[in-house]
Amino acid sequence: MKKLIVLIVFLCGFISFSQAFDGCDQRLSREEFRAKQKEFITEQAGLTKEEAAKFFPLYFELQDKKKKLNDESWSLLRKGEDTQTTEKQYEEIVEGVCDKRIASDNLDKSYLEKFRKVISSKKIYLIQRAETRFHREMLRGMHHKGNAPKRK
Repeated sequence: MKKLIVLIVFLCGFISFSQAFDGCDQRLSREEFRAKQKEFITEQAGLTKEEAAKFFPLYFELQDKKKKLNDESWSLLRKGEDTQTTEKQYEEIVEGVCDKRIASDNLDKSYLEKFRKVISSKKIYLIQRAETRFHREMLRGMHHKGNAPKRK
């Protein structure tokens, strides 16, 4: 029961959709996924070539760091699968996952400042909206045996 609670808390609060697709064996490679993501976000947010050239290296750097934290969280969660796990160990797992979530949020905040140095806050807002749409379309596409986001 405790394992289930830890898993539910983790899944609801930590996994970003982009990270969920990063390691999955989907039809798209990581590079293909990122290329589609970049194209979609650039178009939806109205980024110029210059803005995109400055923004996406930072964006993908952030995604890589968040993926590393996500992998560390999954590693912690796997430790709880052992039937011999003690209450103290579960406590350490839950705390560790929470710490990774906080670290991920702190990364978001620190990269927001970096993003502001290369693009406007309005563009950052448009990118956040586009990113959400992209992941929604990717999920929709997966359910319909497709893999490319639709454009509205």
